[in-house]
Amino acid sequence: MITALWVMIALAALLGLVLGFSAVRFKIEGNPLVEKIDAVLPQTQCGQCGYPGCKPYAEAIAKGEADINLCPPGGDDGIHKLADLLGVEYKPFGGDAKPKAKAVAFIDEQTCIGCTLCIQACPVDAIVGAAKQMHTVIASECTGCELCLPPCPVDCISMPAIEERLTDWKWKHPVITLRKIA
Repeated sequence: MITALWVMIALAALLGLVLGFSAVRFKIEGNPLVEKIDAVLPQTQCGQCGYPGCKPYAEAIAKGEADINLCPPGGDDGIHKLADLLGVEYKPFGGDAKPKAKAVAFIDEQTCIGCTLCIQACPVDAIVGAAKQMHTVIASECTGCELCLPPCPVDCISMPAIEERLTDWKWKHPVITLRKIA
């Protein structure tokens, strides 16, 4: 019994050493440019760019297989950040196409059956609710990716456009402010 225990310990130690050596010897370095590009993207994993998520889109940009102007949730600001990061010229959104107007999901409370399919589909957890209960959207978290629309069995979700008002309007580019030095 003791001998079997010592054999198992020795075997576990040997396998641990082999795995440790293999991890160091065969380590695959990731592309640091992909990580930087991925950090600029909005992380909505919506697929509106034609890729299944932000990481595959970042990899395609790093390889030169995709343009920097395909991400609707990232918008114009995201394109400017990617252009600065990569040292390339700014390109308007999608070439000749215009980005969709900013929208936020709205759930009709009278129609919602509480199936939770929209909650499961939302990549940014902007929809809250419980099973068999009415759901609601946290508007400040919603990116307008529209991934909640297809799974809804009763079509109770709409995507009204958000009007740009003076209270929520933002500068397109950073503004430099000068301070008086006393």
